[in-house]
Amino acid sequence: MNIAFVAEAGVSQALAVLVHDGRAFAGSGADHDAAAAGSLTRAMTNSRFNGSASSTLIVAAPQGIQADTVVLVGAGEAGKFDDLAIETAAGTAYHAVKLSGAEALTIDLRHLSAEQAARAAFAVKLAAYRFDKYRTREKPDKIPSIRTVNIVTADVAAAQAAFGPLDAVADAVCFSRDLVAEPANVLYPAEFARRVKELERLGLTVEILGEKEMEALGMHVLLGVGQGSVRESQLAVIQWNGGKPGDQPIAFVGKGVCFDTGGISIKPAANMEDMIWDMGGAAAVAGLMHALAGRKARVNAVGVLGLVENMPDGNAQRPGDILTSMSGQTVEIINTDAEGRLVLADALWYTQDRFKPKFMVDLATLTGAMIVALGLDYAGVFSNADDLADAILAAGPKVNENVWRLPIPPQYDKIMDSVNADVKNSAGRDGGSITAALFLQRFTNGVPWAHIDIAPVAWASKSTRATVPDGPVGWGVRLLDRMVADTYEG
Repeated sequence: MNIAFVAEAGVSQALAVLVHDGRAFAGSGADHDAAAAGSLTRAMTNSRFNGSASSTLIVAAPQGIQADTVVLVGAGEAGKFDDLAIETAAGTAYHAVKLSGAEALTIDLRHLSAEQAARAAFAVKLAAYRFDKYRTREKPDKIPSIRTVNIVTADVAAAQAAFGPLDAVADAVCFSRDLVAEPANVLYPAEFARRVKELERLGLTVEILGEKEMEALGMHVLLGVGQGSVRESQLAVIQWNGGKPGDQPIAFVGKGVCFDTGGISIKPAANMEDMIWDMGGAAAVAGLMHALAGRKARVNAVGVLGLVENMPDGNAQRPGDILTSMSGQTVEIINTDAEGRLVLADALWYTQDRFKPKFMVDLATLTGAMIVALGLDYAGVFSNADDLADAILAAGPKVNENVWRLPIPPQYDKIMDSVNADVKNSAGRDGGSITAALFLQRFTNGVPWAHIDIAPVAWASKSTRATVPDGPVGWGVRLLDRMVADTYEG
């Protein structure tokens, strides 16, 4: 996709014009309507289109306008036309014509600021994402035809400058989406680690620890998850040093179960193919580090990814096994399908022990119970630090990634005690997301910490958002990048 900022609409194959509630043209829309002798107004009057958000009306070849097609894009209430509304409008404009056969779309935003024009370009880039590398027989009319999007703005140079950091974040979101979309026969732990290693081109430092290194560190609960797989487990350690030398870093930890059969506690066959995205937390952390480096964030940050595959062969761990974690705590395995928390337990301890961070945030597709509790549009947040939780909660509405804080009451913590070891990895269905978070808290060593359970939001089956495709969402990249930008950059 070629995205450009231009000063004039010129001759267009498809021209998008914004219309607010009540069929009120935004900006130069009235000028286009006048040039067309009122034909755009007549088209609205003779339709149900009234400018509501996400609606469109196609007007073919209106006389007097240098465009083959004019797309009237509903922008909603004028007084609420914020950044997210701009994103929705720009993404909607793209989707309205992407299969039309037109190769170029022009979106006339000359009445908006340069920053808002940049936001529209950002939205188009996210809206145009497609994971199609394995489609070999797709019909031509199902393949998007738009190759160029021109954003008309009054200040081209300022829009280009404003787009730079947003472009970096869009690249990072798409990188994360690609990771989540890949099948497990392609993206196993070593391949995930290799792709992360390639991010060194952005100025990141990446270390990859294999099973021998993790064994030496005593990371037996992480290694236990992967011992039933022929694929070697990995730990990817990513560093971005954009802050002041010596400043305490902030840290993010991701669950990267590249495929999850459930192990010996095997899952039902139905929908098991969905478990290719059980590494969505690690993909989000990798995407976040990509974003921080891409936009040269003024912060020191660490990303740690626990990368494993949970398979049920003759060497797989069993329910009843007791393993010693890197922290020294012993863990009784009750359910081998409660594996993500085992990966995170050693990864969290390693992170706080080596890097002494200001805080740690982990992301994981951890529990189906989170979907039962919150549905498919909210991620759950659990934290031992109110200021950290508040920063996450404040960032969510700004990027349309919804979060809801849940409790981690001490009386529930006792449920995780094991008769035979220090802690057990599962306490059953009741409060399952909460007890999973309490398990993780035992491996934070008192460091300020937040756990984000992204099981409901890592994958979209029927997306209703113009900038989010069906399939991999890249959820968490924008949320945490915004949190860092708003609260923690120097």
